[in-house]
Amino acid sequence: MRFLIVDDSVNIRTFIRKVLNMTGLPVEEILEAGNGQQGIEVLEKEKVDVVLTDINMPVMDGLEMIRLVKAQPRFSELKMIIVSTEGSREKILEAVKMGAAGYLKKPFGPEQVLNLLTETMQNGE
Repeated sequence: MRFLIVDDSVNIRTFIRKVLNMTGLPVEEILEAGNGQQGIEVLEKEKVDVVLTDINMPVMDGLEMIRLVKAQPRFSELKMIIVSTEGSREKILEAVKMGAAGYLKKPFGPEQVLNLLTETMQNGE
């Protein structure tokens, strides 16, 4: 599986990378972007199976990125997961309406990531 982590914090991206590698999932590659605009640029060039994105970021937030990506038919099968400390029910529901496949609330560990990714991949098949 190829992952894209979108978060403006290098420390958070590093943490998520470590957690993904601890899940036991077949991780082929983990790409990174510092905001939603950079995330879209990566998606334009690279094949990705799952995007894990923060909500609050400069330049372009995670909600706007999800909206723009999911509006394109070629990304209809792309799994996008919100990863954030943002607990706003409204923002989570908005993300799901736009096509987000799930939500991970920080802090989290490998078990939560594995459970959500397993559920997400099963629902997509």
